[in-house]
Amino acid sequence: MHIMEGFLKPEWCAFWFALATPVVIYGAWRVKREIEKDPKAKSLLAVSLGFIFVLSALKLPSVTGSCSHPTGTGVAVILFGPSVTAFLSSIALLYQALLLAHGGITTLGANTFSMGIVGPFFGFLAYKALKKFSLPVAFFSAAAVADLTTYVITSLQLALAFPAFPGIEGVWISAIRFLGIFAITQLPIAVVEAFLAVALLRNIKAYSPEVSTA
Repeated sequence: MHIMEGFLKPEWCAFWFALATPVVIYGAWRVKREIEKDPKAKSLLAVSLGFIFVLSALKLPSVTGSCSHPTGTGVAVILFGPSVTAFLSSIALLYQALLLAHGGITTLGANTFSMGIVGPFFGFLAYKALKKFSLPVAFFSAAAVADLTTYVITSLQLALAFPAFPGIEGVWISAIRFLGIFAITQLPIAVVEAFLAVALLRNIKAYSPEVSTA
């Protein structure tokens, strides 16, 4: 889910940019390495980026200053891992901010951190933990966990910026409130997104059995 333009104070925008930027830079380097290793990876990178862009552009109104939507990061993180997914997500988020007024430039760091870094990282852990038991279950879990973790982190970002009252207790109360509101839309969205990710990944494997996962 995206935090909209102008909703965060400058200090929070700078904070999330500082956290996200090194990961995105490393992800860009990893993309370069992937293409050098196998030029055919360009097509899979394009599919992964397109999946992120299209799904995360589908927004539903939610908490004031934000919105609920799929993230689309599950496919990329399964095929290429978390750092590449961070870079692809940053590109998708930048284009959405510029072309669709979805998210924002000032909040790009915060949105990249939640949707492109933390969400995919936990989705990747779920995939790694389950893939030896069942690939479809691992695919489903990675996409769902990446989506749901994103909404948890966005709730914390909003709570840190807008605590119910000063102090850590105020932050946690706000986070719980945001989580409760987001859950109404985000839980069903995560399930639908997970099914779409499984369908896409199974088709990729069916048409290109040689494709390996992260």
